[in-house]
Amino acid sequence: MDEEYDVIVLGTGLTECILSGLLSVEGKKVLHIDRNDYYGGDSASLNLTQLYRKFRPNEAPPSELGRDRDYAVDLIPKFIIASGELTKILVHTDVTRYLEFKQIAGSFVYRDGKISKVPSTEMEAVKSPLMGLFEKRRAKKFFEFLQGWKDDDPATHQGIDLDRDSMKTVYEKFGLEPGTQDFIGHAMALYLDDDYITKPARPTYDRIILYTSSMARYGKSPYIYPLYGLGELPQSFARLSAIYGGTYMLDKHIDEIVTDVDGKFVGVSSGGETVKAKQVIGDPSYFGAGSTSESGAIRVVEVGKVVRAICFLKHPIPGTDDSDSLQIIIPQNQVGRRNDIYIAMVSSTHNVCAKDIYVAIVSTIVETDKPELEIAPGLNLLGPIHEKFLSISPLYQPTTLGDQDNIFITRSYDATSHFETVVEDVQDIWKRVMGAELVLKKREVEVQE
Repeated sequence: MDEEYDVIVLGTGLTECILSGLLSVEGKKVLHIDRNDYYGGDSASLNLTQLYRKFRPNEAPPSELGRDRDYAVDLIPKFIIASGELTKILVHTDVTRYLEFKQIAGSFVYRDGKISKVPSTEMEAVKSPLMGLFEKRRAKKFFEFLQGWKDDDPATHQGIDLDRDSMKTVYEKFGLEPGTQDFIGHAMALYLDDDYITKPARPTYDRIILYTSSMARYGKSPYIYPLYGLGELPQSFARLSAIYGGTYMLDKHIDEIVTDVDGKFVGVSSGGETVKAKQVIGDPSYFGAGSTSESGAIRVVEVGKVVRAICFLKHPIPGTDDSDSLQIIIPQNQVGRRNDIYIAMVSSTHNVCAKDIYVAIVSTIVETDKPELEIAPGLNLLGPIHEKFLSISPLYQPTTLGDQDNIFITRSYDATSHFETVVEDVQDIWKRVMGAELVLKKREVEVQE
């Protein structure tokens, strides 16, 4: 370990693996280390043995759940938006050659005690049970306005300035009811809370167009998902890095992040050896995750917690047309909360569990001292739950940008149901590490029928 590298990457979560892959392609000499004996870190997919070892260390998986190797259970429930930023990175790097994707069968929203499909076109809005007759007409006009908007044609603006007017102004112009605003803001624009309403409308417009264009791409839902679980994503980027000369070490404990007298990064020590590099990138768990380092610097702080329940079901979720995979969003207003509750479900169709088992993960941002009660509205929609694995994960973010000490720390995976925020973190760190924006080319992704 006496070589010197351009960048050392600590942890093989998706954020870290995308960065190591992109940096290797760029010609950087990368060393990638993980303390675990598997890829993926917090974004891994575990087989049954690994799952039980993590959540119930003194219990063996019951034989009726089937073969160990049939399972790849995601620790973090997220889907890929078909036209989103992660898709662009997958295509740009050609990592798609290592992966097969399948569509997620349905996108649903909870309203007034019922689960309904999220409408994504004017035609679906007209048929949707989410709205009464007059509200359907207003929603149809709203969607037509969004689809018809052209920045350079004021005739399409109907007196609205997306960069100055708030989303509240836009909703009011079309007379949309609070319940309609709920599913547009939360199930289409995919906001976690209602803070967006008072801000300029442009980002919400962009998010709704992303949703509808992703929906139009493959039909059933705006989401795609890799066969054999999300853990395939970090592994595929790790492969990319290796092809371009990246070095990988799994099951390697890090003893210390070594800095010089000015606090600048020098290298990492492991088992009595120190390996040097110009820069280090890593997940918060390698940087004290809230505790003070030897130098007295607090490098990461906790900004909240996410509660997640991985549930094994022996049936599809009731009221979802027997969908083999889906997302259900419970907007916060529907259950008197500040943050939405998400349900993501996949099944044996995606090669992540045994036949006739369905894996549903319910998650939200923790708001009280009783996290499991907070996800009860989601758990109650699942029907009988066969097995349940509960986790409460702190959300960490770095205290510094890394420009002073060459230590670049990634953010914890948030409660959103997609990977857009992960890619924002990748782009942000890339810019700080490389001093330039990440530029991607455009191609298409193949999806299995």
